[in-house]
Amino acid sequence: MKNLSAFAVGLIFGTGLLLSGMNQPEKILGFLDLAGRWDPSLIFVMVGAVAIGMIGFRIADRRPLSWLGDPVSRSASNVIDRRLLAGAAIFGTGWGLAGVCPGPAIVNLGFASGPAAIFFVAMIAGMAAYEITERRGRLPQPGDIAA
Repeated sequence: MKNLSAFAVGLIFGTGLLLSGMNQPEKILGFLDLAGRWDPSLIFVMVGAVAIGMIGFRIADRRPLSWLGDPVSRSASNVIDRRLLAGAAIFGTGWGLAGVCPGPAIVNLGFASGPAAIFFVAMIAGMAAYEITERRGRLPQPGDIAA
C-alpha cells in the first residue's frame, strides 16, 4: 500500500509540474530573468504549493499517525547554520544555471531528454559526493582516539 501511495503522490506531483510547465527550464529561467522577459507564473505555482503544504502540515500536526498508519514526525531542528546556507546556495545556483531542480529533472527523464539525463547524472554524482564527504567527516581521525 505504501508503494502504491508513493506512486500516486509522485504521479500527482509530476502531473502538476507538467500542467504548470515547471518542468521546462525556459519557464524557470524566464522567472529568474528580472531584467529581460520576466515570467511571473512560477510565483503562482509556489503560492499554491505553499498553501497546500500549510494545510497538509496543519492536518499532520493534529494526527499521531499518518493515513497509512506510520507515526507522524517532523524535524525538531529550526537551526539555520552554515551547512544549511551552503546547501541552499548550491541548490539555488544549480537551479538557476540549469533551470530545473530534482523533481522536474526526474519528470523530464520520462521524456528521454539528453539534457535531463545529463542533469540527473550530475545530480546523482553530487549526492554521492555529499555522502562520501559526510562519511569521511564521521570517521575517526588520527589523534582522535585516546591512548
